[in-house]
Amino acid sequence: MTLKLGVPSKGRLMEKTFEWFAARGIVLSRSGSDREYAGLVEGVDGIELVLLSAGEIPRELAAGRIHLGVTGTDLIREKLGQWEQRVEELAPLGFGFADLIVAVPQAWVDVDTLDDLDAAAAAFRTQHGFRMRIATKYHRLVRDYLRDHGVADYQLVDSQGATEGTVKNETAEAVADITSTGDTLRANHLKILSDGPVLRSEATLFRARNPDLDEAEREAMTSLLHHLQL
Repeated sequence: MTLKLGVPSKGRLMEKTFEWFAARGIVLSRSGSDREYAGLVEGVDGIELVLLSAGEIPRELAAGRIHLGVTGTDLIREKLGQWEQRVEELAPLGFGFADLIVAVPQAWVDVDTLDDLDAAAAAFRTQHGFRMRIATKYHRLVRDYLRDHGVADYQLVDSQGATEGTVKNETAEAVADITSTGDTLRANHLKILSDGPVLRSEATLFRARNPDLDEAEREAMTSLLHHLQL
């Protein structure tokens, strides 16, 4: 068998990941057209490149179908319960930075902190008869964060599209989403709460914990980590 390394299949994350490995003497490349999801690894033997969406990589690591993978810390922590028991963080890669934040309408001049949000949520439920809706793709992370900060009287609603537009479209009153610059939030007349982000995310190399490796795969893992100085 060969050791499997999962890498984002397109876009800047793929390009920056290829650059990161190349700077350490390991060349990653697609094996064919952009429609193929397999690739080549040069510079170390016994490793197969698997191209996946960044969102698939946590699941594939946890299942043991890949042994190493590059994805965002936000996706690992959102998609894997008790993630530390299932994957090991080997190295932050220095790109793919983004913050998971909570944002509310700029018109809410009295809401700047999570304590303010908790008060606004209680008032909203009293006035409207249902809980304030917070649109997000990150249910696990946001729910835990709000619970730890004592925010109640809200409901999370799933957003798989443009989360920032849900307030304007009146399908949510607030949002919790990934942002790099905040430009899209400001364009949608939203402001980030001042308490700080739910999570600061970065592209990171992870290893599956307790994989069932044969001798050749163990040798490939040792060789790869030596090349990467990890």
